[in-house]
Amino acid sequence: MPVTLAAPVVLTASERHRLKKMAYGHKTPHQARQRATMVLLAARGRSNARIAAQTRMHVDTVRTWRGRFAAAGLPARADRRRSGRPPSFPALQVAEVKVLACQFPAETGTPLSRWSCPELAREVVARAIAPAMSASTVRRWLKADAIKPWQYRSWIFIRDPDFQAKAARVLDLYARTFDGEPLGEDEYVISSDEKTSIQARCRCHPTLAPGCARAMRVNHEYQRGGALAYLAAYDVHRAKAFGRCEQKTGIVPFMNLVTQVMTAEYASAKRVFWVVDNGSSHRGKKAINRLTTAFPRSWSTPPSTPPGRTRSRSSSRSSNARSSRPTTSRT
Repeated sequence: MPVTLAAPVVLTASERHRLKKMAYGHKTPHQARQRATMVLLAARGRSNARIAAQTRMHVDTVRTWRGRFAAAGLPARADRRRSGRPPSFPALQVAEVKVLACQFPAETGTPLSRWSCPELAREVVARAIAPAMSASTVRRWLKADAIKPWQYRSWIFIRDPDFQAKAARVLDLYARTFDGEPLGEDEYVISSDEKTSIQARCRCHPTLAPGCARAMRVNHEYQRGGALAYLAAYDVHRAKAFGRCEQKTGIVPFMNLVTQVMTAEYASAKRVFWVVDNGSSHRGKKAINRLTTAFPRSWSTPPSTPPGRTRSRSSSRSSNARSSRPTTSRT
């Protein structure tokens, strides 16, 4: 009686690593996990009968996938293309649904701000595009083209006519250039901002740690512990942050931050550029005078705005670089 030998399986190091990730990964589909396990066991030289007993699969299934992998390698672990049943919806109906998803709901008279998959399915039936449609079908079609009508992004129009010149000045500093000359090793750029009204909330009851078949439990009720302001300064080129908490924002808290940063890290620097927004605590000629008084030998401020013209807060927030007054310190 002839003996059928099992197909030999030889794995490279990369193939073994990928198959192990599939076989032991927590998010691997069950079918892919089974196939990876069968191939790994086959690579160890085990027989089809032993692999079938260990994986609780039929021996014919083990023989099939072992032979496919021995012949074609990793690409053979996927199912072969099948004809399947004819599609329930023709390509024209799929295109019409996608066109509808790319329109505003107001254009169809629907009282919605954004489309959702259930609403699109109902609109498709109402328009007689298809006699019946499920939300999951719409979701699958839109996912194929990365269409997400339920999401949106916002932007701000730039209203400052001098925004380009102001933004270019700050962007040059971020690129380590000032007035067309590169910055030296002892010259630094600091970006500063303030976060107001950070709420300290204390839960009325202690949080319960997670346990067996139990998620962590957090009490819904809390007591307000007051609000604080956080002031931060970020060294753009060294990726180093400095911060402090204050009871409120203002001139004194901002000067405390400047003093903390300048005396601790940059006392011997040649120049330090401070990039800030249009906040009242660091805006205009008065702010320059305060800095000059606090650091009489180290502060100077190159003008970046024509006299009598103030900056718009919206314009300073509408760029990746905050269009604001760069302040320079010299030693």
